[in-house]
Amino acid sequence: MESIKDVLSKRDWDKGRYIKHEWQDFGYRLAVELKDLDHRSLYMKLAKNEDRKKLQKALDFSKDYKKDRAKLFMWKLKRLRDKIDD
Repeated sequence: MESIKDVLSKRDWDKGRYIKHEWQDFGYRLAVELKDLDHRSLYMKLAKNEDRKKLQKALDFSKDYKKDRAKLFMWKLKRLRDKIDD
């Protein structure tokens, strides 16, 4: 987990996005990693309500793929929720 100082120092302030909470930043970074900025509000909601370890595991699993990262992320997250994978 990064400190809030590190998160804010990495932020690109010229983009005009208003991020007030850490979970919003994490959700936005999820959308960037998955190359799915059209659904960034979904990732912010997941970051707010979901277990962070599960989100990180699903991201680590899916970010090495070239195509359909978001679909793979959601598939893995569902499997982690159902406790099929650890």
